[in-house]
Amino acid sequence: MKIIKRSGTEVKFDINKIVKAIEGANNEVSLDKQLTQEQILECARNVENICHEKGRILNVEEVQDLVENQIMDKKAHEVARKYITYRYQRALARKANTTDQQILTLLECNNQDVKEENSNKNPTVNSVQRDYMAGEVSKDITKRILLPKDIVEAHEQGIIHFHDADYFAQHMHNCDLVNLEDMLQNGTVISGTMIEKPKSFSTACNIATQIIAQVASNQYGGQSISITHLAPFVQISREKIRANVLEEFEGVEVSQEHIEKVVAKRLKEEIKKGVQTIQYQIVTLLTTNGQAPFVTIFMYLNEARSEQEKQDIALITEEILKQRIEGVKNEKGVWITPAFPKLIYVLEPDNIKEGTPYFYLTELSAKCTAKRMVPDYISEKIMLELKQGNCYTCMGCRSFLTPYKNEKGEYQFYGRFNQGVVTINLVDVALSSKGDVESFWKIFDERLDLCYRALMCRHNRLKGTKSDVAPILWQYGALARLEKGETIDKLLYNGYSTISLGYAGLYECVKYMTGKSHTDPEATPFALEVMQHMNDACAKWKAKEHIDFSLYGTPLESTTYKFSKCLQKRFGIIKGITDKNYITNSYHIVVSENIDAFKKLEFEAQFQRLSPGGAISYVEVPNMMNNIPAVIKVIQYIYEHIMYAELNTKSDYCQVCGYDGEIQIKEDKDGKLYWECPQCGNRDQSKMNVARRTCGYIGSQFWNQGRTQEIRDRVLHL
Repeated sequence: MKIIKRSGTEVKFDINKIVKAIEGANNEVSLDKQLTQEQILECARNVENICHEKGRILNVEEVQDLVENQIMDKKAHEVARKYITYRYQRALARKANTTDQQILTLLECNNQDVKEENSNKNPTVNSVQRDYMAGEVSKDITKRILLPKDIVEAHEQGIIHFHDADYFAQHMHNCDLVNLEDMLQNGTVISGTMIEKPKSFSTACNIATQIIAQVASNQYGGQSISITHLAPFVQISREKIRANVLEEFEGVEVSQEHIEKVVAKRLKEEIKKGVQTIQYQIVTLLTTNGQAPFVTIFMYLNEARSEQEKQDIALITEEILKQRIEGVKNEKGVWITPAFPKLIYVLEPDNIKEGTPYFYLTELSAKCTAKRMVPDYISEKIMLELKQGNCYTCMGCRSFLTPYKNEKGEYQFYGRFNQGVVTINLVDVALSSKGDVESFWKIFDERLDLCYRALMCRHNRLKGTKSDVAPILWQYGALARLEKGETIDKLLYNGYSTISLGYAGLYECVKYMTGKSHTDPEATPFALEVMQHMNDACAKWKAKEHIDFSLYGTPLESTTYKFSKCLQKRFGIIKGITDKNYITNSYHIVVSENIDAFKKLEFEAQFQRLSPGGAISYVEVPNMMNNIPAVIKVIQYIYEHIMYAELNTKSDYCQVCGYDGEIQIKEDKDGKLYWECPQCGNRDQSKMNVARRTCGYIGSQFWNQGRTQEIRDRVLHL
């Protein structure tokens, strides 16, 4: 059995240290108030047994809490008081410098929490360590100076989660919809160098990747680009190629048909070259935060402004899907699934049914989904209903902007962004109420007010930021074209940008309050009422502040484990509620509930409608490579019933023995989960490639114990 030290390192559980700690406190009191040696040993053994029963690795603070409780159970109040005083003195000593040990352990790769914080960051490489070092300093400053004490305490207790505190000290924001069209058509500036309008499709793709890298280094969330903004350069290349072909055949008798065939062939090669640039540049680039850019590519035929442009979007889409099906080669030269770029494919009337003009693209996307887990799917039909007649991409894995009209009275999405996220732990609200409905709503409102104040801290941190801090964003077109020295304040109000109230654990919240899953018809109304209450709060804050607060289905990654540990510490183990090392993402049906794919999508659709700031649903499927028609059936169902969804499968490879089936999750005698190749028994994570959908996006660098347990517990829906 192991415990996690304050530095984040894992060490073997040592009962003797508990015995010595109690003895130290015991020796500080008079003989008549001391514990016997037998009582001390009993306390230590009880703590050891409780740690075993928890089924996870506890941290030092949790173990010390257990020691306190055991001493108190023996009615040794003087001893307990001395033990508490000792802990307090040690805490004061640690506060003298809160970051040194954290930084040293992450540099030596001993900090387990940091190692498993982000499934797309490799904590052993210098660039990631540098980002984490800066993050530790930022978190320290944020907790000690920048945030009110009650917000910090609520965050540390898992009552709320103040996202991305490791970037809060800087004036940085969350997600973007990059205005690639403006930057390509009107030029931009990258690192002080003027970049003019490209003269070919492949050049446009190359510039796009440079823009993506620059944007990623100046914010901390996801970004999205649309291939519609690249499509005009297909026509530019077509005309350029045609001119070259005509020059080559000058004086030679050749049919127009032959000329067009040559042009089409060379254009296809140009598109392949451009798409390849995007694919490989994105997966090989490292931004200043130590990972590949978290970028989404949006493929939407009806975003075209002419029939020719629509055909060109189709050409680009086809090539993107073909290259993603192929994958990228790992260090062993084996084709594997890359995490990025994330792909979104829009389902629309002219690609959804057999016989429609672009159904061949949907068939290709189904094959890509079966092999590589992308693209995700947006239903144009449903989104038009929910977004005032608009269909557009999300930022990152699920963060959607709300509809907004600019000064011209036109809907605008590109060039907009999200200011940040604070998440409420709905499970904690329910457990704090002890099941009393009246108390639940009272506590709920108190917690929402806490979130509101935390979100205003995020907003006020950005307020007054000058455009000079990130020229690529604010001065050269990615988000705006402000003057040097001008603040970004006007972009923070009246709907141009959003700020997100996240939520997690709706399932457990409803289960505790009603005794039933929120899929039960008797419990669903309460779940919807909870959702509506959060929307009403956002509407109230928006009216007061003229800031676009929006409800967001949080994609917990490492935080799902943190919330679970905090709940267990505050409320103990409650069957069906806190007995797992994770809580359920947003409104999702709990991963272990048996339900078929179609019912799951239909049920969760009603919750997407109440998550205007971001939502995504998924169905877990087996290997579907030999059953593409079934994948297409699910895709067609998505089109008719839900706005945004994805299919989860597995895509693994063992570098030791070459096994390309599913790498399995096993549990050791201490209850710790690990990954193992079923063919050769390899457990070295550095010698295997595992890709799993984490919470809306693909992760490939492994996960903490809570998320790993959640992945293990998933049942198939098809």
